[in-house]
Amino acid sequence: MKQAERSLIPSMSVKHLAEITIPVPPLPEQKRIVTILDEAFEGIDRAIANTEKNLANSRELFKSYLQSVLTERGKGWVETTLGKVCQFENGDRGKNYPNREEYVKSGIPWINTGHIQPDGTLSHSEMNFITREKYESLRSGKIRPGDLVYCLRGATIGKTALVSPFTVGAVASSLVIIRPSDLLDSYFLYYFLTSSVGQRQIKLYDNGAAQPNLGAKNVAKYIILLPKLAEQKVIVQKLASLAAETQRLETTYRQKLAALNELKQSILQKAFTGELTGDTAKKVRKTAKGEIAA
Repeated sequence: MKQAERSLIPSMSVKHLAEITIPVPPLPEQKRIVTILDEAFEGIDRAIANTEKNLANSRELFKSYLQSVLTERGKGWVETTLGKVCQFENGDRGKNYPNREEYVKSGIPWINTGHIQPDGTLSHSEMNFITREKYESLRSGKIRPGDLVYCLRGATIGKTALVSPFTVGAVASSLVIIRPSDLLDSYFLYYFLTSSVGQRQIKLYDNGAAQPNLGAKNVAKYIILLPKLAEQKVIVQKLASLAAETQRLETTYRQKLAALNELKQSILQKAFTGELTGDTAKKVRKTAKGEIAA
């Protein structure tokens, strides 16, 4: 083990592996333990599969509803392009572009793709900062309240966030600022860009390379169905409510999965310490059955 500890990559020689001592019960006892484990794990595996299915269904429900909202044109909806209802602003890619040596502990947010969270917010804890002086030297790429940031390249192409609650900051070259006009609600635009409807439009304009790239002019060509502003806000409220419920369900299902996997580990621990009894399988099946029914 000392050899493994000294190695940068954890490893163990065959010799050391052969020297590990493990308790070995008599063969009949081994078979009894295996039978109990098979019965117990069968119930747990069914519960895990059911929970994973419920988790996938909860996500699909929201995606399906979002797509139906954005594609079923209502009365008074108009088809337009983002370029007609948004402004686009790239970051400053010139000589004043900040480098890592110029980051400071606090100051003006310097936003890159890595700061975009799955829920469409920008990370406070991981944010980079630049000085006010450096910020003032940048010619473009400065956010305003109500803006969104959108990733233009690489594996995270199409990744989107609302800049709120940040009211000041600048974006890295991998992002473009999208600034909705008075005809477009910022949250409605966010749901559009992150939906399958918006994501599919990336394929129409990216360069098809291993590391795909878009330009702001490409994103401006995205087609969107747009209701009146008041209706957009009503839709956003419904989507936000459904998204919150979906998140609650996902959290519940993830907790169940964690508990079921912990139960498996607990049973294995008992099996190798001589604590496994005939009642174990019955108790586990009852627990798993309850998880399946929940």
